[in-house]
Amino acid sequence: MTGPAFDGFRRPDGTVGVRNHVLILSVTGLTGPTARRIGRAVPGARVVTTPYGSGLVGDDAALQRRALTAFGAHPNVGAVLVIGASPPLVDEVVASIALTAKPVEALILDDCDHDALTLTERGTRIAARMMREASRARRVPVPLAELFLGMECGRSDPSSGLVANPLVGAVVDALIDAGGRAVFGETIEWLGAEHLLTARAANPEVARAIEAAVLRRERTAIDAGLDLLGNNPGPTNIAAGLTTIEEKSLGAIAKGGRSPIRGVVGIAEPLPGPGLYLMDAPAYAPESVGGLVASGAQLVLFTTGVGNSFVSGLAPTIKISGNPVATRRLREQLDFDASDVFARRASLADAAARLQALVLEVASGTLTWGEILDEGEDVVSRLGPAL
Repeated sequence: MTGPAFDGFRRPDGTVGVRNHVLILSVTGLTGPTARRIGRAVPGARVVTTPYGSGLVGDDAALQRRALTAFGAHPNVGAVLVIGASPPLVDEVVASIALTAKPVEALILDDCDHDALTLTERGTRIAARMMREASRARRVPVPLAELFLGMECGRSDPSSGLVANPLVGAVVDALIDAGGRAVFGETIEWLGAEHLLTARAANPEVARAIEAAVLRRERTAIDAGLDLLGNNPGPTNIAAGLTTIEEKSLGAIAKGGRSPIRGVVGIAEPLPGPGLYLMDAPAYAPESVGGLVASGAQLVLFTTGVGNSFVSGLAPTIKISGNPVATRRLREQLDFDASDVFARRASLADAAARLQALVLEVASGTLTWGEILDEGEDVVSRLGPAL
């Protein structure tokens, strides 16, 4: 194999994972505590829960099902135990995950005489067997073209826009040139810079979709009586030195590099093909990262100025900062120190090469600080009222 590569787990459906998680997936609020008990009983298992399960309607119900199923079908997941208190919902999710040909089993609270402890015992045994079997999987060399990156920024400051985000953009451009995939969201943080994004649109339809997405978010804020000044940038951003939404947006979109934008997808929607895409999604990190991972991102590049500890539980999340104070203070939270670029002791190109090397290293199994400290979580957005 020539060119950059990493060692990943080849799945039966042809996709590639950079991790081999056993996932305990609770699809109803009633079974969330049980899922967490099973996760504690089987060290190393990942747990994804939702506090909802019934009463959701329309787009909200569709998003919950799409995202939960996507977490189970994610290439970083080697086996799934689905638990829930709604037999039809559990059956629907299991059937969708089974299309990937990965091991998936179901447990329903009703079949345990509505006894959460019985559900816990049965689930622990199944998850333990899955963990044993998953440990037999071995990594194989995989070309860079099979990597899918999600990009996020949080608690940004001037160093984010000047260093960390352009650095990620350079890595993304190299990935796209190699035939890979990448996506970033935080729609409200395109506001004031959307003209730069539409100029990179692959066609007029994509340009119109970008403009429409920004206008929808702006209208939502206006209809809610929300003044974006003071909210975005938020108090932390302002204290760190950012002054306007336009300033923040110019820095935020830099993490998308310079590649053509192939399309705009919704929350937790898969990308239609290789290339760079935008996701029309909330900006708050847990919801935003959850949407990126549910779309299939195997790994997340997350930039921060003053520090942000949130990471995905399913996708290794590389935390990057160019802030010299933050990188000294948060040594066990930030995975990549770009402060030498901020201090003009290193070039962006040199740092991009180092970051790409770290990306391949993490994709091949090196743990991030977030994984070591078990900071990870994956959540699904809510869109509206429930019955």
